[in-house]
Amino acid sequence: MTNRDEFFYPHSRYYGDIKPENLVFNANLQQFAQQVNYICNLETAGKVEPEAAYKQIKDLWHRLRRSKQELAVGQHPFHRDDRGK
Repeated sequence: MTNRDEFFYPHSRYYGDIKPENLVFNANLQQFAQQVNYICNLETAGKVEPEAAYKQIKDLWHRLRRSKQELAVGQHPFHRDDRGK
C-alpha cells in the first residue's frame, strides 16, 4: 500500500478473536464505514441528493449484513456443549 492509499483508505489493527471470518468481517466493516463517511460528506456538500445517499448507505448495509451471515460471524457451528448433554 502506498502512502496515498494509506491516507485515503486507512485500516485500524484488529484486536478481537483472531479467526479468519472475524478478520474478513472486520475488513468489510472498516470498508463500510469509509464508504458511508464518503457518502455522508458528498451529501453534506450537496453533491449527492439525500434520497440517493440513503439508498447507497442502505445497499451497503445489506451487503455488510449478508457478509456477516455468509462468514457466520458470531456463530459457533462446531462448538461442543460440555455441560453433560
